[in-house]
Order: sequence, then C-alpha cells, then structure tokens
Amino acid sequence: MKKTFGDRDGKEYYVSQVNEAIHNVEQLEDVMTRPGDELVEFVKTLSGDLMVLGAGGKIGPSLCMLARRAFKQAGVNKKVIAVGRSPLTELEAPGVQTIQCDLLDPQQVSRLPDVENIIFMAGRKFGSSGAEHLTWAINVLVPHNVAAMFTSSRIVCVSTGCVYPVMDLAGGGATEDTPPAPVGEYAMSCLGRERVFDYYASVTQQKVLHYRLNYALDLRYGVLVDIARKVFAGEPVDVTTGYFNAIWQGDACDRLIRSLAFAANPPAVLNITGPEVVSVRAAAIAFGKAFDKKPIFTGQENGKGYLSDATRANTLFGYPRTPIGKLIDWTAAWVKEGGRLLGKPTHFETQDGRY
Repeated sequence: MKKTFGDRDGKEYYVSQVNEAIHNVEQLEDVMTRPGDELVEFVKTLSGDLMVLGAGGKIGPSLCMLARRAFKQAGVNKKVIAVGRSPLTELEAPGVQTIQCDLLDPQQVSRLPDVENIIFMAGRKFGSSGAEHLTWAINVLVPHNVAAMFTSSRIVCVSTGCVYPVMDLAGGGATEDTPPAPVGEYAMSCLGRERVFDYYASVTQQKVLHYRLNYALDLRYGVLVDIARKVFAGEPVDVTTGYFNAIWQGDACDRLIRSLAFAANPPAVLNITGPEVVSVRAAAIAFGKAFDKKPIFTGQENGKGYLSDATRANTLFGYPRTPIGKLIDWTAAWVKEGGRLLGKPTHFETQDGRY
C-alpha cells in the first residue's frame, strides 16, 4: 500500500513506503518539495516575500517549489521570486515569479525588487581550476552587488563546509567556532563571499546567516550517487577521503527557509549536514549488496576529510527527517533502474582544494 504525500496543482502524487524506491523525476521532486508541518507554521510568521538569487542551480528549483508549496499550504499570500542568469520557465507554471538577471551586472541587480527575505545561492565551484578569475568574480563580486543593494534585508547566504580546514576524524567535525582555514582558491573565494556580507552587515541594517552546507544529496547527484555509480560500473572507489557528512536535499531546503529566523546582525553561522559520519567504504559495500557486485577499492583511509558538526542546527531544527539508510536504498534503486543523473560529480575525494 502506498501513501499519499500531498496534493500538487490538483493532482495526487504518491511516494513509496520507506523500503520502496522513487522511480521518476516527477516523484523525486514531489518528495523533496513537500513541506513539513514545522516549515508551514514558520512561513505563517514570516513577514514579506521571498526571493531566491541563483535559483537555476542544482538546489534552487527544489527550494523555490518547496517555498511555494509551504506558502500555499499555510494559506499566506506571499510571492516566491526566483532569479537566475538563464530563463527559469519551468518554475512559472507552479506559481513562482521568475526574473532573468546577470548578478555580475550591478545595473541589472539594481532593478530587482526590494524584498525583505533573500536566500542567496549564486556561486561557482566546478571548473574553478584554470578559471580562478571567474570563480572569484562569481563568489565575491556577485555578493558585493547583492549586499550593496539589499542593505535592510534578511539574507541567508549559502556557503560551504570547505571554508573550514580538512578535519581529522578522531578530532570530530568542525563546529561553527572552528576558525576558517580554506584550502585552495575555490574555498578561499567562498570565505570571501561570507566576508563581503559581513562587511555590509557591519555598516547597514542587513541581517545575515551563513549557511555552511556539507553535502546535499539528491538522487541525480551527490556523494552517494558518485559512490553508487562507480560500484555499479565496476570502477574503483577511492577511500583515501574515507568519511563524509551529508543531508537529503529536501531537508537542506527546509532548513534553508527556516534559517531566515536566525539571520542576525552581526551575522550568524550554521553548519548544515546530517548527524552521521558516513564511511565511504561501508556505503560502497551496501551498494555492492544492492547491485550484487563486489566493490573495488583504491587507496587507504587517511582519517581526514571535510567533516562538519551540525549539532547546533540539529538542535534548532530537529534531526533531518530522511535518514541516511533510506537515502542509500533510494540511491541504489535509482542507479540500478537507470534514473537520470546530472553528470556533476562532487569530487568529495578532493583534499587539496582543486576543483
């Protein structure tokens, strides 16, 4: 027996029970964009509309749909405005207002609506090596253009756990009190993004929260997909970086919106990830059992990686609703059935900061 997961635009969509699989993109998006009760109650208290800057990336469309559904379910008349460099026509039918804008152009940024709540997602990671100038421009100049414009807004700035040093497993993950020590130009530019917002908050009324995400999991991309795809294809899995933290993208988006409540001046920081430290080797063995294949390993665990301690966020929001075991099962079924992949590996194995 299947369980109704919500009504969307007059149609009923269904999700599988815990031990079943998600079979298509439409079902996947429905699962990720169903608002929980806590989010619905939160948006009832939120004053003003919501604008998502950089909404065309991997997470942006799901975030916008989640917000739109939460507003609708809460019965509040608020706009969700999605801003991207390319047209975002797929979001218009569900009721999201879309704006095409090159955030590198201050003139275009100045024409954006003055919105009280902003989730800033614009950024560049992959392809940074060899084009460092573009990475710095997107990760630092774009925040300058936005921060200079929206001086009285509440802003959640999506950042990364890569601003912390590579951590020893024995010492635990980085907490919000761990001093940043970015490795490589990508990570340095991400800290630069944070510092630009810090500066404007120091001289304006702007309230900011730095949302240090470490790693989001979708069935189309993410660390689990990287591992599962290699096991399924008979390719070696590098276990040198043998451990990681991760969180289901639906839970990450829920926290993104609810983090608006904690934007502050001076800016606040929250680490966002799941409570588990996941073993790459153990995940590969689990996928091997699901595929009836023996994983091939290369390297040896060195006990280091980008590991974050999200105790503070998980105390504020509760533990993520979607446990890692369920995500391993979903990912195994998705890869085995030939589900659509985005072809964007996370490079979670990287410890030298080169992407």
